[in-house]
Amino acid sequence: MALSLGSSDAWAADCPGNPNALGTSRTLVVDPHEHPRLGAMQYKETLPLKDHEVVITFDDGPLPKYSNKVLQILADQCVKATFFTIGRQAKADPEGVRKLAAAGHTIGTHSQNHPLSMNRMTLEQVQPEVDQGIAWTKAALTDPSALSPFFRVPGLLRGDAVESYAASLGLQVWSADFLADDWRSISGAKVYELAMKRLEARGKGILLLHDIQARTVAALPKILADLKAKNYRIVHVVAATQDRPATPTEPEDWLVHRPSDETPVAHWPAITPVDPAGAETRVRAKLDDFGNLDVRPAASISLPKPAWPRPAITPKIATAPALPAPAADLFAWPPAAPLSARRHHLARIETPPAKPAARPVKLASLRKR
Repeated sequence: MALSLGSSDAWAADCPGNPNALGTSRTLVVDPHEHPRLGAMQYKETLPLKDHEVVITFDDGPLPKYSNKVLQILADQCVKATFFTIGRQAKADPEGVRKLAAAGHTIGTHSQNHPLSMNRMTLEQVQPEVDQGIAWTKAALTDPSALSPFFRVPGLLRGDAVESYAASLGLQVWSADFLADDWRSISGAKVYELAMKRLEARGKGILLLHDIQARTVAALPKILADLKAKNYRIVHVVAATQDRPATPTEPEDWLVHRPSDETPVAHWPAITPVDPAGAETRVRAKLDDFGNLDVRPAASISLPKPAWPRPAITPKIATAPALPAPAADLFAWPPAAPLSARRHHLARIETPPAKPAARPVKLASLRKR
């Protein structure tokens, strides 16, 4: 562990037979209780890495045929990684787990049987998978304290039950920042291509690989060589303990999307909490409570009218004299007596005299003319 806390220069100098080794640039100590879930692929937080820093992780081992080769490739470059072991694999190859610890790598767990259904499991189904995976990995280790409280959900198929149970055990759930698809039926060259392409797109992050695949063994040396050529640096992650405090960081360092001065923050300022029970109260507000107000003299102030009930509105009675009721025979027709009106109320209509009709002209008289 003392070696794992060294600098990249120290690693390169101490790397047997390889003074130009990639090495491990630094060790990052994390507190699972402060940051229980990591990985930009699924969570809002990830490891607080600087630009061009990479954390390499491996899942599903140990499997002697390929895991031993992966260990040797990492040792040749003095690179430290994080391994998430499966319980039944640790039961079948406990020596492989002890090799991880002897090489100074971080060891986490990856369930007992690698079920690809944890996103649908109940708490009763999740519990034995997590517990047995931890138990068999600890049983394989000479020193059980070498097991870190890191856990990765199989297939990254997260669910409420597994995340809640992991949190209750104080485990830090790891996702990833980018993949190399080395579990698919692709070539080692394609694994290398995807790993570097996706890393360069992000500039840093957690790489997820599998130490049980031949294609991963084929791609890993070229990945490490490219990391060295392109000035990437390897970061080793370990869990905080009482004797090993967490690396000082800022809260925004863990955010996948960090706020900046150019990015508006959609949060209102926090309101200062007030204790209503301890506040001074009055039966009735006074004018002094409202500051300086331009009010009328006290003599001219009248009490406000109550808003409810509203005072009854008395209708105004018309004061104009009432006309006598019309007589009943006024509406009879024809009228009993001829209507009479004053002379100037009647208009005389005169019609012009009619012209005499023209006499017809006989045809015989026209012929005489």
